[in-house]
Amino acid sequence: MAMTLRLADDEADALRQRAELESRSMQEVARQAIREYVENHSRADLLDRVLDQELPRYAEALRRLGE
Repeated sequence: MAMTLRLADDEADALRQRAELESRSMQEVARQAIREYVENHSRADLLDRVLDQELPRYAEALRRLGE
């Protein structure tokens, strides 16, 4: 799917500089950044859901450990 990404001038400059430093295209750098963002946030969301489900189960044990 094609899409247009509008960046502020400073964002475009930073992306251009990063791409030049890595000898990659701006598109490659942006796509990798998006993949990493989605992966990291997906992992954090999953961890939050698991903790929300499991922490109450161990609340008493955790309280005792904290004493």
